[in-house]
Amino acid sequence: MLRQLRESLGEEAVITDSAALQARCHDRSGTPAPGMPLAVVRPTSTDDVSTVLRMAYEHGISVVPQGALTGLAGGANALPGSILLDLTAMSAIVRIDPVDLVAVVQPGVVTADLAAAAAARGLFYAPDPASATESTIGGNVATNAGGMRCVKYGVTRDAVRSLEIVLANGDVVRTAPPTVKKVGGLDLTSLIVGCEGTLAVVTEVTVGLLPAPGPVRGITASFDSRDAALDAANEIMVRPHRPSTLEFMDETVIGATVAYDPAAGLPTAAKGWLLVLTDSELQGADDIADYVSVAREHGAMMIDTATDPERVDELLKARRLLNPAMHELRGDSLNEDVSVPRSRLPELMTRLDELSADCGLPIGTAGHVGDGNLHPVICFDPDDPEQTRVAHQTHERVLALASELGGTVTGEHGIGLEKLSAVDTELGPRVRDLQRGIKQVLDPSGILNPGKKF
Repeated sequence: MLRQLRESLGEEAVITDSAALQARCHDRSGTPAPGMPLAVVRPTSTDDVSTVLRMAYEHGISVVPQGALTGLAGGANALPGSILLDLTAMSAIVRIDPVDLVAVVQPGVVTADLAAAAAARGLFYAPDPASATESTIGGNVATNAGGMRCVKYGVTRDAVRSLEIVLANGDVVRTAPPTVKKVGGLDLTSLIVGCEGTLAVVTEVTVGLLPAPGPVRGITASFDSRDAALDAANEIMVRPHRPSTLEFMDETVIGATVAYDPAAGLPTAAKGWLLVLTDSELQGADDIADYVSVAREHGAMMIDTATDPERVDELLKARRLLNPAMHELRGDSLNEDVSVPRSRLPELMTRLDELSADCGLPIGTAGHVGDGNLHPVICFDPDDPEQTRVAHQTHERVLALASELGGTVTGEHGIGLEKLSAVDTELGPRVRDLQRGIKQVLDPSGILNPGKKF
């Protein structure tokens, strides 16, 4: 099959060098790859992808779609004897349409590059995952990536209008027309978004764009009580002044971030910290006044207003230091991605405190408090086998806690390999059987990213 692939795609498209294979074996989750792949294949067109899948289907060889490998759940990790389908060379922005307000892109386009191209036309691509400067649109689609602007604009699925996909046998289909409204069939587009490459390979994405928003500005508020910060966030969400970003850090994350980067400018005495931003063109000043009022009502120790772009960028960068700062605390970390109803956030945080005390490891939490999607991070010393064992055991307990509180084990990172043990509990046997039945219809031979998601 490798010989046939080289004849069809060219010698340079099929890579079997062991060092190159090793470099593509796993994402940033720290989840080990189950085995070494057969080859990395780098298609440059939909026809190439179709050829690869048709041959893999005929030979019964599994295919793992990959992008920039910025994922945090092992969803793109190599499988033994698999083809790693590296889609990063398919990186063309096919067109930006300012009338229909859509962009058509290949899966290897970097998220920030699409946002910049849209902005150059006076338009706005709303999804903004933390990895936007590295992650690809195809990877965002695979995991239904979220980010800081979800609280106002929704997740990747809310921006996707239509997909061109290649099925397991090599057939190429389009999931839907690119219109805003469409009820002519079942919503195959939304089914593929978030499937982590287990149902089809995405080769072209049509996304909706928006008119450019107003300038981003807002406040930070520091509290001497974590619950006060959470209560303030919940009140902001039920008032008319909907923020475009509403982020939270707890005391542990604040301390780790200050230690990692003292220039981040975070308040070292705070037990809870909120970042509240608006991008409203017409009522931005009223939004900020409302956020200040709510913060004061809930006893904020300090409120800072950020109205210039440089200051806003500094605050966003500080929030994005969550993972590296917590990783540095002990030398390694497990980055959770749980989401619960906002009314259960105080209980979630209290239970995480109990878990931390029980396991003897620091657990710091930050994230998208406006939609209930938080990222508890368990820190441990990777050179200490006992800490490593306890950290992974605590990881399972955090996932179980999310389900217990009526939430989900993943708001935006996906299931991959890392969370397979927890998804059965969350969804139950009947729903899991239904999902496996859909997998069987679209991928009857089970070659697309097997052992992940399902």
